[in-house]
Amino acid sequence: MQDSTGAVTLASLGSEMASHLGIDTSPVDGSGLPVFDESLFFEIYNPNPMGDMSAPGKRWIEVSISEQRLYAYQGNTLISTTLVSTGIPPNNTEQGVFHVRYKLEKTDMTGITDSNGQVIALGDGEGQAGTPYDVKDVPHVMYFNYDAEALHGAYWHNNFGTPMSHGCVNLPLDMATFLFDWAPLGTMVW
Repeated sequence: MQDSTGAVTLASLGSEMASHLGIDTSPVDGSGLPVFDESLFFEIYNPNPMGDMSAPGKRWIEVSISEQRLYAYQGNTLISTTLVSTGIPPNNTEQGVFHVRYKLEKTDMTGITDSNGQVIALGDGEGQAGTPYDVKDVPHVMYFNYDAEALHGAYWHNNFGTPMSHGCVNLPLDMATFLFDWAPLGTMVW
């Protein structure tokens, strides 16, 4: 409980039990403790710091298909940017305003493409004729639309800045790790 001066003390039953159990309840100096900051729990720190991550406002992500670049914002403050690889025809990355709707630390991405390279089935595509693909252990996946397009890490290439995907937004591994921790469900993706 907290007294009128703001000091935290044990309730009477807690004091009695602490005394009975021999637990020291004398105050401790907390001046050396860190101030809470959710970034303390990030797997990695922002790999491309640009601005103040504690700026006011909602977090949001902009993907420029023409520039093949992602911009991460805290309110109106650009906090990070990176090159990406978006979809190639006929699997262009869908344009519009979306939100991070589902996150997976790691997943397999499988599907079937037709003779033109168009994705015609996701998953094992049972009963579908075409060319299967199967990418194992895709890291830090954040689905943002109902066409199964996602922001995610890409370990199979290092050609960021060039469209290369089936519609997803491929990210360098360090940026994918950071964004996965930084962007909660519901984060706007434009």
